[in-house]
Amino acid sequence: MAAEPQTGRSERGCYVYGIVSQDVEPTDEARGVGDPPARVEIVRHDGIAALVSEIDLSRPLGQPEDLMAHQQLLDASAAEVAVLPLRFGAVLTSKDAVVDELLAPHREEFTSALRELEGRVQYVVKGRYVEPAVLNEILSENPEAAELKDEISKAPDDDATRDVRIRLGEIIADAIAAKREADTRELGRILEPHCVATSVREPTHEQDAVHVAVMVDTSKQDDLEQAVADLTRDWEDRVTVRLLGPMAVYDFVGAPPAEG
Repeated sequence: MAAEPQTGRSERGCYVYGIVSQDVEPTDEARGVGDPPARVEIVRHDGIAALVSEIDLSRPLGQPEDLMAHQQLLDASAAEVAVLPLRFGAVLTSKDAVVDELLAPHREEFTSALRELEGRVQYVVKGRYVEPAVLNEILSENPEAAELKDEISKAPDDDATRDVRIRLGEIIADAIAAKREADTRELGRILEPHCVATSVREPTHEQDAVHVAVMVDTSKQDDLEQAVADLTRDWEDRVTVRLLGPMAVYDFVGAPPAEG
Protein backbone atom coordinates (compact mmCIF):
# COMPACT_ATOMS: atom_id res chain seq x y z
CA MET A 1 0.00 0.00 0.00
CA ALA A 2 1.52 3.33 -0.98
CA ALA A 3 0.22 6.86 -0.77
CA GLU A 4 0.47 8.72 -4.05
CA PRO A 5 2.81 11.74 -4.10
CA GLN A 6 0.84 14.95 -3.85
CA THR A 7 1.66 18.53 -4.62
CA GLY A 8 -0.05 21.63 -3.33
CA ARG A 9 0.39 25.26 -2.53
CA SER A 10 2.47 24.56 0.57
CA GLU A 11 6.16 24.00 -0.03
CA ARG A 12 6.34 21.57 2.88
CA GLY A 13 4.98 18.05 2.87
CA CYS A 14 5.06 14.90 4.96
CA TYR A 15 7.18 12.03 3.62
CA VAL A 16 6.01 8.59 4.80
CA TYR A 17 8.49 5.70 5.12
CA GLY A 18 6.44 2.92 6.62
CA ILE A 19 3.87 1.73 9.14
CA VAL A 20 4.72 0.52 12.65
CA SER A 21 2.99 -0.14 15.95
CA GLN A 22 1.96 2.98 17.87
CA ASP A 23 4.36 2.22 20.73
CA VAL A 24 7.43 2.68 18.50
CA GLU A 25 9.53 5.76 19.23
CA PRO A 26 12.20 6.91 16.75
CA THR A 27 15.59 7.72 18.22
CA ASP A 28 16.79 11.31 18.22
CA GLU A 29 19.45 10.30 15.70
CA ALA A 30 17.02 8.80 13.17
CA ARG A 31 17.26 10.70 9.89
CA GLY A 32 15.50 10.35 6.56
CA VAL A 33 15.16 11.91 3.14
CA GLY A 34 16.31 15.47 2.56
CA ASP A 35 19.29 17.78 2.30
CA PRO A 36 20.19 18.07 5.09
CA PRO A 37 18.69 14.71 6.20
CA ALA A 38 15.37 15.31 7.94
CA ARG A 39 14.56 14.23 11.49
CA VAL A 40 12.22 11.23 11.58
CA GLU A 41 9.01 11.56 13.59
CA ILE A 42 6.00 9.41 14.39
CA VAL A 43 2.32 9.98 13.58
CA ARG A 44 0.00 7.78 15.66
CA HIS A 45 -3.58 6.62 15.18
CA ASP A 46 -5.55 3.95 17.00
CA GLY A 47 -2.84 1.34 17.60
CA ILE A 48 -0.72 1.99 14.51
CA ALA A 49 1.66 4.73 13.44
CA ALA A 50 3.61 6.09 10.48
CA LEU A 51 7.30 6.92 10.33
CA VAL A 52 7.46 10.34 8.69
CA SER A 53 9.64 13.38 8.14
CA GLU A 54 9.04 16.87 6.82
CA ILE A 55 10.04 17.37 3.20
CA ASP A 56 10.54 20.32 0.90
CA LEU A 57 8.08 19.82 -1.97
CA SER A 58 10.06 22.12 -4.25
CA ARG A 59 13.04 19.74 -4.13
CA PRO A 60 12.68 16.89 -6.64
CA LEU A 61 12.87 13.38 -5.17
CA GLY A 62 14.75 10.51 -6.74
CA GLN A 63 18.42 11.21 -6.13
CA PRO A 64 20.50 8.15 -5.15
CA GLU A 65 20.97 9.59 -1.65
CA ASP A 66 17.18 9.86 -1.28
CA LEU A 67 16.68 6.20 -2.17
CA MET A 68 19.48 5.23 0.21
CA ALA A 69 18.05 7.29 3.07
CA HIS A 70 14.61 5.73 2.56
CA GLN A 71 16.01 2.20 2.61
CA GLN A 72 18.45 2.76 5.48
CA LEU A 73 15.73 4.15 7.72
CA LEU A 74 13.43 1.21 7.02
CA ASP A 75 16.15 -1.42 7.37
CA ALA A 76 17.38 0.02 10.67
CA SER A 77 13.81 0.09 11.96
CA ALA A 78 13.12 -3.47 10.78
CA ALA A 79 16.09 -4.71 12.81
CA GLU A 80 14.23 -3.59 15.95
CA VAL A 81 10.47 -3.70 15.25
CA ALA A 82 7.92 -4.91 12.71
CA VAL A 83 7.75 -2.44 9.80
CA LEU A 84 5.39 -2.34 6.85
CA PRO A 85 7.47 -0.43 4.26
CA LEU A 86 5.87 1.95 1.79
CA ARG A 87 7.15 2.57 -1.71
CA PHE A 88 9.76 5.25 -2.18
CA GLY A 89 8.19 8.66 -2.77
CA ALA A 90 5.04 8.44 -0.63
CA VAL A 91 4.28 12.07 0.28
CA LEU A 92 1.17 13.60 1.84
CA THR A 93 0.42 17.24 2.54
CA SER A 94 0.54 17.12 6.35
CA LYS A 95 0.56 14.93 9.45
CA ASP A 96 -3.23 15.29 9.62
CA ALA A 97 -3.41 13.95 6.06
CA VAL A 98 -1.28 10.96 7.10
CA VAL A 99 -3.97 10.08 9.64
CA ASP A 100 -7.00 10.92 7.49
CA GLU A 101 -5.82 9.53 4.15
CA LEU A 102 -3.52 6.68 5.16
CA LEU A 103 -3.75 5.39 8.71
CA ALA A 104 -7.48 5.66 9.40
CA PRO A 105 -8.77 4.15 6.11
CA HIS A 106 -6.33 1.25 6.27
CA ARG A 107 -6.13 0.62 10.00
CA GLU A 108 -7.38 -2.97 9.92
CA GLU A 109 -5.21 -3.88 6.92
CA PHE A 110 -2.08 -2.37 8.50
CA THR A 111 -2.77 -3.91 11.90
CA SER A 112 -3.13 -7.37 10.36
CA ALA A 113 0.03 -6.95 8.28
CA LEU A 114 2.09 -5.81 11.27
CA ARG A 115 0.88 -8.83 13.22
CA GLU A 116 2.10 -11.11 10.41
CA LEU A 117 5.48 -9.34 10.21
CA GLU A 118 6.22 -9.39 13.92
CA GLY A 119 9.64 -10.97 14.52
CA ARG A 120 10.39 -11.34 10.80
CA VAL A 121 12.90 -9.75 8.43
CA GLN A 122 13.97 -10.13 4.81
CA TYR A 123 17.21 -11.24 3.22
CA VAL A 124 18.17 -11.34 -0.44
CA VAL A 125 20.41 -14.08 -1.83
CA LYS A 126 22.09 -13.04 -5.06
CA GLY A 127 24.52 -15.14 -7.08
CA ARG A 128 26.35 -14.52 -10.33
CA TYR A 129 28.03 -17.16 -12.45
CA VAL A 130 31.82 -17.15 -12.69
CA GLU A 131 32.06 -16.58 -16.43
CA PRO A 132 34.90 -18.98 -17.34
CA ALA A 133 33.39 -21.72 -15.20
CA VAL A 134 29.87 -21.48 -16.61
CA LEU A 135 31.16 -21.29 -20.20
CA ASN A 136 33.26 -24.41 -19.66
CA GLU A 137 30.19 -26.18 -18.27
CA ILE A 138 28.13 -25.25 -21.31
CA LEU A 139 30.83 -26.27 -23.79
CA SER A 140 31.30 -29.62 -22.07
CA GLU A 141 27.55 -30.31 -21.93
CA ASN A 142 26.57 -29.09 -25.41
CA PRO A 143 28.40 -30.63 -28.41
CA GLU A 144 27.01 -28.04 -30.82
CA ALA A 145 28.36 -25.20 -28.68
CA ALA A 146 31.77 -26.84 -28.52
CA GLU A 147 31.85 -27.26 -32.30
CA LEU A 148 30.86 -23.66 -32.90
CA LYS A 149 33.49 -22.43 -30.44
CA ASP A 150 36.12 -24.50 -32.28
CA GLU A 151 34.96 -23.13 -35.64
CA ILE A 152 35.27 -19.57 -34.39
CA SER A 153 38.75 -20.15 -33.03
CA LYS A 154 39.96 -21.40 -36.43
CA ALA A 155 38.40 -18.62 -38.52
CA PRO A 156 40.66 -15.99 -40.10
CA ASP A 157 38.54 -13.05 -38.91
CA ASP A 158 35.30 -12.14 -37.10
CA ASP A 159 33.40 -11.33 -40.29
CA ALA A 160 33.73 -14.94 -41.42
CA THR A 161 31.98 -16.24 -38.29
CA ARG A 162 29.26 -13.65 -37.67
CA ASP A 163 26.37 -16.11 -37.99
CA VAL A 164 28.27 -18.73 -36.01
CA ARG A 165 28.89 -16.31 -33.17
CA ILE A 166 25.23 -15.33 -33.12
CA ARG A 167 24.18 -18.97 -32.89
CA LEU A 168 26.71 -19.68 -30.14
CA GLY A 169 25.46 -16.67 -28.21
CA GLU A 170 21.90 -17.98 -28.43
CA ILE A 171 22.96 -21.40 -27.14
CA ILE A 172 24.88 -19.87 -24.25
CA ALA A 173 21.98 -17.58 -23.29
CA ASP A 174 19.51 -20.48 -23.33
CA ALA A 175 21.87 -22.67 -21.34
CA ILE A 176 22.41 -20.00 -18.69
CA ALA A 177 18.65 -19.49 -18.39
CA ALA A 178 18.19 -23.24 -17.84
CA LYS A 179 21.00 -23.33 -15.27
CA ARG A 180 19.51 -20.29 -13.51
CA GLU A 181 16.17 -22.06 -13.22
CA ALA A 182 17.78 -25.24 -11.86
CA ASP A 183 20.03 -23.39 -9.42
CA THR A 184 17.12 -21.28 -8.19
CA ARG A 185 15.18 -24.46 -7.44
CA GLU A 186 18.20 -25.86 -5.58
CA LEU A 187 18.56 -22.67 -3.57
CA GLY A 188 14.88 -22.84 -2.66
CA ARG A 189 15.27 -26.42 -1.48
CA ILE A 190 18.24 -25.48 0.71
CA LEU A 191 16.60 -22.40 2.25
CA GLU A 192 13.06 -23.75 2.67
CA PRO A 193 13.59 -25.12 6.22
CA HIS A 194 14.73 -21.69 7.42
CA CYS A 195 12.22 -19.40 5.68
CA VAL A 196 8.63 -18.29 6.13
CA ALA A 197 8.30 -17.27 2.46
CA THR A 198 10.38 -16.79 -0.68
CA SER A 199 10.08 -14.55 -3.72
CA VAL A 200 12.12 -15.07 -6.88
CA ARG A 201 13.32 -11.79 -8.35
CA GLU A 202 14.02 -11.15 -12.01
CA PRO A 203 17.72 -11.33 -12.93
CA THR A 204 19.50 -7.97 -13.15
CA HIS A 205 22.39 -9.29 -15.25
CA GLU A 206 22.63 -11.87 -18.02
CA GLN A 207 24.96 -13.99 -15.87
CA ASP A 208 22.86 -13.91 -12.71
CA ALA A 209 22.57 -17.41 -11.25
CA VAL A 210 20.07 -16.79 -8.44
CA HIS A 211 18.19 -13.76 -7.15
CA VAL A 212 15.79 -14.66 -4.37
CA ALA A 213 14.26 -12.72 -1.48
CA VAL A 214 13.35 -14.65 1.65
CA MET A 215 11.36 -13.74 4.74
CA VAL A 216 12.68 -15.35 7.89
CA ASP A 217 11.83 -15.43 11.58
CA THR A 218 14.52 -13.60 13.52
CA SER A 219 14.98 -16.73 15.62
CA LYS A 220 16.23 -18.51 12.46
CA GLN A 221 18.54 -15.82 11.13
CA ASP A 222 21.65 -17.68 12.22
CA ASP A 223 20.43 -20.88 10.55
CA LEU A 224 19.73 -19.05 7.31
CA GLU A 225 23.11 -17.32 7.31
CA GLN A 226 24.86 -20.62 7.94
CA ALA A 227 22.95 -22.32 5.11
CA VAL A 228 23.99 -19.56 2.71
CA ALA A 229 27.59 -19.74 3.96
CA ASP A 230 27.62 -23.50 3.25
CA LEU A 231 26.16 -22.89 -0.20
CA THR A 232 28.73 -20.19 -0.90
CA ARG A 233 31.47 -22.69 -0.14
CA ASP A 234 29.88 -25.42 -2.27
CA TRP A 235 29.38 -23.09 -5.23
CA GLU A 236 32.57 -21.06 -4.93
CA ASP A 237 34.11 -22.34 -8.20
CA ARG A 238 31.06 -21.53 -10.35
CA VAL A 239 28.89 -18.92 -8.58
CA THR A 240 29.75 -15.85 -6.52
CA VAL A 241 27.10 -15.60 -3.80
CA ARG A 242 26.10 -12.54 -1.78
CA LEU A 243 23.71 -12.41 1.18
CA LEU A 244 22.06 -9.01 1.67
CA GLY A 245 20.23 -8.17 4.90
CA PRO A 246 18.58 -8.21 7.27
CA MET A 247 16.28 -5.60 5.78
CA ALA A 248 12.65 -4.55 5.72
CA VAL A 249 10.30 -7.00 4.02
CA TYR A 250 9.99 -5.09 0.73
CA ASP A 251 9.30 -8.10 -1.50
CA PHE A 252 6.45 -9.38 0.63
CA VAL A 253 4.40 -6.18 0.94
CA GLY A 254 5.32 -4.08 -2.11
CA ALA A 255 7.99 -3.29 -4.66
CA PRO A 256 11.65 -4.13 -3.92
CA PRO A 257 14.14 -1.30 -3.59
CA ALA A 258 16.89 -0.56 -6.00
CA GLU A 259 20.12 -2.45 -5.30
CA GLY A 260 23.67 -1.29 -5.46
